[in-house]
Amino acid sequence: MKRILFFGECMLEISARGEGFGGDTLNTALYLSRLLNAKDFQVGYATAIGDDSESDYLLRCWKSEGLDTRLVCRFKDKRPGRYQVHTDARGERQFQYWREDSAVRHYFDRHSTPMEQSLAQVEWDYLYLSGISLAILPHAHKERLWHSVSGFCKAGGKLIFDNNYRPQLWQHDDARYWYTRFMSLTHLALLTDVDEQAIYQASAPDSILARCRGAGISSVVIKRGSAGATVVWHDKVIEVPAHKVPKVVDTCAAGDAFAAGFLSAWLSGAPVTEAAKAGHRLAARVIQFAGAIILKEQMQDLIDATELEN
Repeated sequence: MKRILFFGECMLEISARGEGFGGDTLNTALYLSRLLNAKDFQVGYATAIGDDSESDYLLRCWKSEGLDTRLVCRFKDKRPGRYQVHTDARGERQFQYWREDSAVRHYFDRHSTPMEQSLAQVEWDYLYLSGISLAILPHAHKERLWHSVSGFCKAGGKLIFDNNYRPQLWQHDDARYWYTRFMSLTHLALLTDVDEQAIYQASAPDSILARCRGAGISSVVIKRGSAGATVVWHDKVIEVPAHKVPKVVDTCAAGDAFAAGFLSAWLSGAPVTEAAKAGHRLAARVIQFAGAIILKEQMQDLIDATELEN
């Protein structure tokens, strides 16, 4: 069995579709769980939620999607964060957040967290983190996470890192410092070019790849939106075009969906070119509907195709 754990924040969502939920690592974990609807894969999600009815709702939904939620912490008198998303005529989005004291910011308040214990015992093959996973934590908690992940990697675990950057959460100087540290542990990097530009003021593939080589990363996927993806695998550079869609409704979770599609194929042993194509297929489907998480039936054909391939 291949086991992959995600850590991050899931918030309640208000969008054109109504109320729902979303969060970058949660989006990827949930879509991946749908695609890998097989007994030889385990997809886990670690976060913190409150003890309220909305938190109960989130936990029920995650379990119903097949996510392993054993590492979800619950805190009395805390609540999940919340965001509202507005999209323009091209499907581009703007967010308004209410997350200053969301439960996940307190995940490492305890002396020893369930995730730290699980990583120390190397109960997972892969750990998936994003820039947002880091940004939501206080400095001391970032240090704890880094030491935990460092031990996990030294013991044979592999880190997958997505550079998702939100300037509302931290400054790019701070982000650069922590990205550099976590990239030094990274096995597979999933990087969005516009986020690289925001952090480093350089988004050209050559600049991105130079930073990755400096960190010792040979497996890199550069997500470039409608321009496609650049996949670098042990010095081989492959361009994989994106899928065109008739109408973009909402670009929320496009990159998260790409990551899920890519991982579903890559973890199943597909060549990286085919994995990138799978990423594009799911991203193209997700952006044709409102909200970060589309209905399962809206991607059922992709789930069925993945099951046949596996």
